[in-house]
Amino acid sequence: MERIRVMLVEDDPFWRDHISSDLSDEPDIEMIAACATKEEAVETAAKSRIDVVLMDINLTGNNLDGLEAAELILRLPGNEPVKIIMLTSITEAEVVMKSFRLGALNYINKSSYQDIVHAIREAHHGRAAIHSDAARIMRSEVQLMELTPMEREVFDLRKNGLSKREISEKLHKSTNTIKSQLRSIKNKLTHFKMD
Repeated sequence: MERIRVMLVEDDPFWRDHISSDLSDEPDIEMIAACATKEEAVETAAKSRIDVVLMDINLTGNNLDGLEAAELILRLPGNEPVKIIMLTSITEAEVVMKSFRLGALNYINKSSYQDIVHAIREAHHGRAAIHSDAARIMRSEVQLMELTPMEREVFDLRKNGLSKREISEKLHKSTNTIKSQLRSIKNKLTHFKMD
């Protein structure tokens, strides 16, 4: 049986030990390394044959250095490109989208821990259905692409709790203009509540 060679990149010792232990119990998965830093991950990836990387996004505080590590690993010369699955607690749309733009194959929240093994197997065989943790965010972001830049700004301000009057003051536009833009946004995005 071909074994899937996995590297885990996780700074939290609890998660690193827990995930490593669970993956080691799988007959078709071989744990190559469990790294805690960006530098260690890139160095290990450069000298080891790895099929799949489970990459935490915040390896040092809130620096998002896991994204940098993923980008560097994907640029390493090699026969077959490694498959990267982001494993994190971060749910911000901007981070999810950036992960995929950099080349991540999947994005799983740590609260969906039970789905990791399946995601590794799927990624290894090139059948990576995007996990529901990321799919919902990606669908929303794709729908938001329908908005003009000004509508997106109004949408974000409204989503952050600003009233129509506060938005009009912040953007130096009349309240009627903001109301009109909110109507246009609502017509484009029927699933978002804008009132």
